[in-house]
Amino acid sequence: MKTEGSAKTLVIAEKPSVAQDIVRALTPVAGKFDKHDEHFENERYVVTSAVGHLVEIAAPEQFDVKRGKWSFAHLPVLPPYFELKPIDKAKSRLNAVVKLARRKDVGDLINACDAGREGELIFRLIEQYAGGQKGGQYQGLGKPVRRLWLQS
Repeated sequence: MKTEGSAKTLVIAEKPSVAQDIVRALTPVAGKFDKHDEHFENERYVVTSAVGHLVEIAAPEQFDVKRGKWSFAHLPVLPPYFELKPIDKAKSRLNAVVKLARRKDVGDLINACDAGREGELIFRLIEQYAGGQKGGQYQGLGKPVRRLWLQS
């Protein structure tokens, strides 16, 4: 059991309804959660959610393409790194999740997005984006990540 002042675990679900279900499941063993605008929190856990995809891979237009034109003859184009960009309609949710992930009192993360490729991608892009760019590459937060395998 974690003691006061020790690191909390951030649980990121794919949808708000799944985050609520996780809070209901954790409450009997982890204690009551306080509800905040974008998350639930108690002494051990912070539980939040995406609303589907929050981040996408940007088209690599900034990298040199022969004579500035895209064509099948010039494919494949392999950029040195892939730029990540927030999805416009989800920027506020992304900012809230990133702020939670970067908190100094959050020591590890649990990927509670749906089991499968899409759920994994949703979480991984959020985690990489939250870590920021270092030398043009997204490195992630460097915090331990565990997987909660579920399907909403």
